[in-house]
Amino acid sequence: MRTLKFSFFLGLLAFISCSSTDENNINDAIVNIPKTFKVLSLGDSYTIGQSVCNTCRFPEQLKDSLELRFKVQDTIKLKIIAQTGWTTTNLKTAIANENLQNDYDLVTLLIGVNNQYQSKPFSLYETEFPELVEEAITASNGDKNKLIVVSIPDYAFTPFGQNNGNPEITTSEIDSYNTFAENYCNENDITYVYITDITRQGLMDTDLIASDNLHPSELAYTKFVERILPIAIEKIE
Repeated sequence: MRTLKFSFFLGLLAFISCSSTDENNINDAIVNIPKTFKVLSLGDSYTIGQSVCNTCRFPEQLKDSLELRFKVQDTIKLKIIAQTGWTTTNLKTAIANENLQNDYDLVTLLIGVNNQYQSKPFSLYETEFPELVEEAITASNGDKNKLIVVSIPDYAFTPFGQNNGNPEITTSEIDSYNTFAENYCNENDITYVYITDITRQGLMDTDLIASDNLHPSELAYTKFVERILPIAIEKIE
């Protein structure tokens, strides 16, 4: 009788052990299901990465950094809507023509330098920047916490900026654009990342300037990403 009870006890332990192992295997399988995160970057030459390689621009560096942060089997799908010379109006038109899905896990928006450079009325930015913010939020399924607005770089601190127009006026006007964007973001609880000070080191550190003597270099974009990445990770996780 004791032998029978002992055998039953061993069998029960084996059953519990197997059940626990099976459950752990199932949980491991669930945890390790590959995920795809979608990132959308909206902007102009500073987003498309004028005069640097395709993998050197800040959205690509951000994508690569995010992939290193997450599981090996996870992937980051990046879509860029940006062109050199685009104003807020151009970007709005491009977004309208894209018929975007509204399932992005992260959206970045960097726009306005060409409004300043092309001497567009400041009131145009005051109208269209908030509209672009709303479109960016729509692309993230209406979740404003998935949006990162990036400040406008200051091209006055480049050889091109020094030799074209008045650098002091350029800096003052870019400050006005950035102040408006930052205030709007603060008032609406939207994340704003300031990177303009990095570009203002360009005359002292020429490695921050691309070969065209105007746009940020790969190194400058790396410094952008150092500020953006920790926030991006929080928003995706």
